[in-house]
This record gives sequence, C-alpha cells and structure tokens, in this order.
Amino acid sequence: MLVRPSAVAGAFYPADAERLSTDVDRLLAQVAPQSATEVPKALIVPHAGYVYSGIVAAHAYAQLRRQRETPRRIVLFGPAHFVPLRSLALPKAVAFQTPLGTVQVESEMAAELEAVPGVTRHSAAHAREHSLEVQLPFLQRTLEDFRIVPLVVGDATPNEVASVMDAAWGDASTVIVVSSDLSHYLTYEDAVEVDRRTADQILALGPAPLSPEQACGSNAINGLLITASRHHLRPKLLDLRNSGDTAGARDEVVGYGAFAFYD
Repeated sequence: MLVRPSAVAGAFYPADAERLSTDVDRLLAQVAPQSATEVPKALIVPHAGYVYSGIVAAHAYAQLRRQRETPRRIVLFGPAHFVPLRSLALPKAVAFQTPLGTVQVESEMAAELEAVPGVTRHSAAHAREHSLEVQLPFLQRTLEDFRIVPLVVGDATPNEVASVMDAAWGDASTVIVVSSDLSHYLTYEDAVEVDRRTADQILALGPAPLSPEQACGSNAINGLLITASRHHLRPKLLDLRNSGDTAGARDEVVGYGAFAFYD
C-alpha cells in the first residue's frame, strides 16, 4: 500500500501524537460551533503552522464537531507550493500518514475526478505539500470516520476548479475544504485592511475573482465561489486575524480567515 508520509510533523505541528492531540483539542475547545444542527457544505481554512493559524483553523473545524458522524468524505483543495502544476493533481498514494494515524483516500471518488479535464495523478505535487497535510490532524480529532480526496491546485482557472467541485459535490456527507492563507508580508495595519476587503469579497461570492496577492489559494477559492453561487450556499465569516494577533511580529504578517458555507 502506497502511503504518503507526513512531511511537516515537527515543523508545522507537533510530531508527538499525544501532544498533537492535546494541542488540537485545546484549540477546538476555545470555539463554539455556530450551529448545533447544520453541517457546512464547504470551509475555507488557513494552513500555516498551528502556533500561527491553528486557532483560526479551529473556528472552521468546530463547525463539524457536533455532527461528527455526518461528514464521511472530505474533498481537500490546497495550493501547490513546491511543484509547478498546470491544473489539479490527485495523489498516487492510497492513504496519508500523520502522527495520529492513517487517513484513507477514497479511491472511487478519486477515480471519478481523474476523468474530469485537467485532473492528473502527481505524487511529487503531494510529497512536500503542507497545505493539505496540516488539515488532517484537525479532521482526525473532529470526525468519527472519514476518507479524503486530496487535490493540489496549480495554475487552474476558477471554472476548472469549479468543475471538479461540482463532480465531487455529493450529499450532506461530503464536505469541501479549501486550504488558503490570506495576505502575505504586509504590515499589520495594511493586512487588516486588505484581508477585510478579501473577506467581504468571499462573503459576496465574488463577483470579481481574488488575486494571488489576496490569498495563496485564490485559484481554489475562486472556484469555490463559483460553485457556492451555483448551489445557493450561504457564506459566513467565522474568524479573521493574522500572525500579528497570534504569534508573530507586526512589521510583516500573514493573514488567516475561516469561512463556512451552508446550504
């Protein structure tokens, strides 16, 4: 069995399973779900080290916690940071490893998405990519039983991403997670202003697309906004802050936002 090993354990999050579980549970415990009954159809979640963006990510994953048995398939979209990529890439691996255990890839859905134009299998695109991996411990501590369909997003158009999301849409047991940070290396004051405008665009479901300067995962977010509009989803801002609010200096910060999209 081809298993993709963790690449950033010990860097972006603890490599020790007990400490990792404790850290994630502590972050989740700080957040109250927005609804006791609704499961979001989609989430936008940051992907920095947990010390920087973990509390923001917890605001997104807390929305799954009270309905932890309902989501069974998580379709992950994260930007390519290390490998030039034209469109979207599935892994060749059948499972992903973290210190908390192994997460299975849903092979049937992955095979269906491979038939969508622009989707390929690309092991190298996944080998070092943290944008997807850092979501897994939160999912492992939030959900009872689930599988993932992980996609690294390269230079894909919004419509290409939207086509893949539509193909993976499914029922209430399927949740789409887009991994993205917001602005990068602005001053604290500038980042607050820019990220607030970005959040307003997301909440309005566009219509203008986000730029890479606004969000490193802009290609995936823009695809989600198209799909969310088609399916009449209601976006909600859960948290918005930056590294200057959490664990960093304020001369150059990275922005983080958590958003949920409901039917």
